[in-house]
Amino acid sequence: MGIVADRSLGEPPAAVHPVVVFGKVMRAVERGLYRDSRLAGVAHAGVGVGLGLVAGRLVGSTAAATWTAVAGRALGEAATAVGSALAAGDTARARALLPALVGRDPSGLDEKEIARAVVESVAENTVDAIVAPALWAAVLGAPGALGYRAVNTLDAMVGHRSERYQRYGWASARLDDWAGWVPARVTAALVAAVRPRAAVDVWTAVREQAPAHPSPNAGVAEAAFAAALGLRLGGVSRYGDRTELRPPLGTGRPAGPDDIARAVALSRDVSLALAGALCALSVVNSAISAQITTESARGVRG
Repeated sequence: MGIVADRSLGEPPAAVHPVVVFGKVMRAVERGLYRDSRLAGVAHAGVGVGLGLVAGRLVGSTAAATWTAVAGRALGEAATAVGSALAAGDTARARALLPALVGRDPSGLDEKEIARAVVESVAENTVDAIVAPALWAAVLGAPGALGYRAVNTLDAMVGHRSERYQRYGWASARLDDWAGWVPARVTAALVAAVRPRAAVDVWTAVREQAPAHPSPNAGVAEAAFAAALGLRLGGVSRYGDRTELRPPLGTGRPAGPDDIARAVALSRDVSLALAGALCALSVVNSAISAQITTESARGVRG
């Protein structure tokens, strides 16, 4: 229900969005706690995760918390906006829109590099913004959904490889890696399920190419998307004054502007497949629980 609500309604208004409020609170926490040490970063992460769990407990409804935590529609809209700008030949506007999706420096990117950045972001955020919060909601209810969203937001805020956050953001970055490990691999499996003709290529890319990526989770998602879309992702990525050479993922052609819509469609199909799978598991679980209750009642009467 939460995934469907996100697809139908989109994000809550920014003025009252819990994640926006959470970000403001954690900026204040950072001002009070910041020290160039891992211990201070552990305290920061602990406060943030605690707030997320408490917020989930207060919300109570798993569906409502999942709707808040999942951001699949917003992801698709942000990516589509960049694709539309590229289709109109407005590279400057595409560069201006890109920071809503990625942290890399857009100033010197051409249209193919912008397209690659968007496809990679859609792949990575299919895990972070759709599959992971929904799975954590399925396991732990509303606290799981908002607790995970807190973890992922903390990583986005302080989990950078920069001088300021090298130590302070360490705990948040490692916590995000841990929380997303299983969801990333579920995402790859869902990609293979919704694009069955590419399933073997997806499996090969995830198994052979993803381990070379610096992120244990983003590499899995990007490799799966690259293989399913017949693309080759990776290459030079610039983050401010830092440049990274990412390993090649997939064996197809370089991404182009038209591939943004294909990536958005794949992300949408993954989210709908996940919703269907969770619904089916819920029905099976309810049937099993009903059977156990019936048998227990018979035993008592006997």
